[in-house]
Amino acid sequence: MRLGYFTMPVHPMHRDWSQTLREDREAIILADKLGFYDAFMGEHLTDRCENVTNSMMFLATLIPETRQIKLATGTSNIAQMHPVLIAAQAAMFDHLAQGRFVFGISPGALTSDAEALGILEEDRNKMFAEAIDVILAIWERDPPYEIDFPDNRYKVSFARTSALPIGVGYMAKPFQKPRPEIVGTVVAPFSKGVVAMGRRDFHPLSANFLLSNWLKSHWQNYAEGKALAGAKADPADWRVARTIFVADDDKLAARYGRYDEASPYRFYYQQIQAKLTRGKRLYALKANEQQPDHEVTHDHVMDNLVIHGGVNKVVDRLLALREEIGPFGEIVYAGMDWVDPALAKRSMQLLAEEVMPRVNAAIKKSAAAA
Repeated sequence: MRLGYFTMPVHPMHRDWSQTLREDREAIILADKLGFYDAFMGEHLTDRCENVTNSMMFLATLIPETRQIKLATGTSNIAQMHPVLIAAQAAMFDHLAQGRFVFGISPGALTSDAEALGILEEDRNKMFAEAIDVILAIWERDPPYEIDFPDNRYKVSFARTSALPIGVGYMAKPFQKPRPEIVGTVVAPFSKGVVAMGRRDFHPLSANFLLSNWLKSHWQNYAEGKALAGAKADPADWRVARTIFVADDDKLAARYGRYDEASPYRFYYQQIQAKLTRGKRLYALKANEQQPDHEVTHDHVMDNLVIHGGVNKVVDRLLALREEIGPFGEIVYAGMDWVDPALAKRSMQLLAEEVMPRVNAAIKKSAAAA
């Protein structure tokens, strides 16, 4: 099982923007040194707390500061830009990173972003689907381009202005062939979007703020999509994000990760719960579809979504998760605000150096005994 990193990020509004950007960079530089496989960075245009406005720009600053970690958009909000812009920028990023790039994509969920861009009343899921078709076509084709799919608002042509002998009218292709790995974040239980991912060989990342009992539905739908494409789903392609805090003892882990009023984990889920409620997506935090909203308390969320403890306890929890939902390829650690930088860094260190080796040894032993 690989170890990944994902942050939106989420910081208290009073914190200095420059400082939080520095900390977000430092976390990924640390993840690289600790051997994390990849790091996903979210982006939002109009959120004071989730304050990275362009994930690709942010990640570009980390290319020379890291050595092995893959740098992943988490996500590029495809409905918010013309696909020609995204295709060209992602291709250039892939070359700058020499293939250490994962293309995380989504329509962009924040409604205030959509209103600011004048697309609030648009079908942004449809815009997303149309845009990704065009991005892939740009990467797959050579000039001259005449990209004009039926019922697709985005048309790409250089018929009037290209001058191929002098290089005018060419679109950049990625460094990785035929393209970078494409990953979609999945929040909704039984998401039909995961079926489409399977059909197109995109890979799912199950969100950390979805209760574990819903996660199997993502794998089932992904496997269905792969079967429709005549292929078999590989558990190595499934990433599962969880909210984890590891400390040197269970008591310290419970304080910082769960009960202290200043806990960044408490603040994070206050934000997530408020935003999911506002967006009418509270179902992600429910134990079943019939659970009434009033039962989704902050304690309910924290008890069910934060894995906290010393090394042994977290090893047991991760193995229990795998037993519950089946094999998956990567556990993705959710990055929090650094209320206590030393504890935040220690958690990542313990996870990488002590928890994951024990988890993988247990998986290997179980496989050998089967």
